[in-house]
Amino acid sequence: MQILTILGSTGSIGVSTLNVISRHPDQFQIFALAGHTQVEKLAEQCRQFSPKYAVVADKNHATKLRELLGSLKIEILHGKQALIDIATASEVTGVMCAIVGAAGLPSALAAAQCGKTIYLANKETLVVSGSLFMETAKANGAKVLPIDSEHNAIFQVLPHDYSGSLKDSGIKSIILTASGGSFLHTPLNELAQITPTQAVKHPNWSMGQKISVDSSTMMNKGLELIEAHWLFNCPPENLEVVIHPQSIIHSMVRYLDGSVLAQLGNPDMRTPIAYCLGLPERIESGVGDLDFGQLSGLTFSEPDFARYPCLKLAYDAMLVGGSAPCVLNAANEIAVAAFLREQIGFTDIARVVEHCLSQSEFISGSLNSIDELLDLDSEVRQNAAKWINSLDA
Repeated sequence: MQILTILGSTGSIGVSTLNVISRHPDQFQIFALAGHTQVEKLAEQCRQFSPKYAVVADKNHATKLRELLGSLKIEILHGKQALIDIATASEVTGVMCAIVGAAGLPSALAAAQCGKTIYLANKETLVVSGSLFMETAKANGAKVLPIDSEHNAIFQVLPHDYSGSLKDSGIKSIILTASGGSFLHTPLNELAQITPTQAVKHPNWSMGQKISVDSSTMMNKGLELIEAHWLFNCPPENLEVVIHPQSIIHSMVRYLDGSVLAQLGNPDMRTPIAYCLGLPERIESGVGDLDFGQLSGLTFSEPDFARYPCLKLAYDAMLVGGSAPCVLNAANEIAVAAFLREQIGFTDIARVVEHCLSQSEFISGSLNSIDELLDLDSEVRQNAAKWINSLDA
């Protein structure tokens, strides 16, 4: 019986996780759910799964959740420290880290410090603090299992005894597939006119607004490159990206003997979630069978940096290393938020990120503590917001 905390339970990953768990009530018990501000949805989840704790953003949302839950004996907490508390509780064996953005970093790192099994769906954890997080997990015996469909696919087709060395495992490179987002075939001169409504409609996946925009700019894939670098100890020069619009092949590993091993499946996050939750066995996920008879074809192409400048910026940040990925992520979060509220245009997202990466005071060597990382994250966000306001003036 696994005892789990779900951080970000009301988001798409959290909902999919609870769907898988509901199919195996004899294997999983929910210790705590965290839903930030979506109190109605969180209340429904609490009624179904009866966690010991529920966490929301602040006191006002806690009061509202208490009213919705009535006499149910669930303790309601709020705030950032509460997230850390439910991730590190002694009863908890595993933590689903599915809070979007850098906000998910402190609780994920705290879980690593306590040696928990970490189901990592928050890619920003490794983008912002890759070296610190992986070293912390290793030092404390925490197991890090990748939930992102691409990294989960790689995890599935790597050798079971993968040592962390590509050469020792006969691997030439790791290949991340990308759908190309909603604007793969949009003329370049029309990209500046793309609206938030258009950008949040992903052609294959059901995701939140921020991640859908990141997919359209392919910043999402850039963040995943950095994540793969840390998860699999993979040098940047051994990482590839290929556009695969059908999202059937979720990623691949290229071996030295010429073999390429791939993981295929319908585009549904319940597959990677079930794979990690069920280890070392495979459990039913609720995902339908892949019907090869209905596939019209699988196509591939190289990404065009003129169409996807955010991907190039992520590549560059990964090569620079140190604080550059943290700067990249913080600037992108501010830029995407500004785009979603129609303060800047679609193509301005890359401009904001490039501006912040060009500020020499932000680029340094390794950052060795969570406080240093969060301080830099805050400084970059302020700089990005100020620059955006200057564009809007």
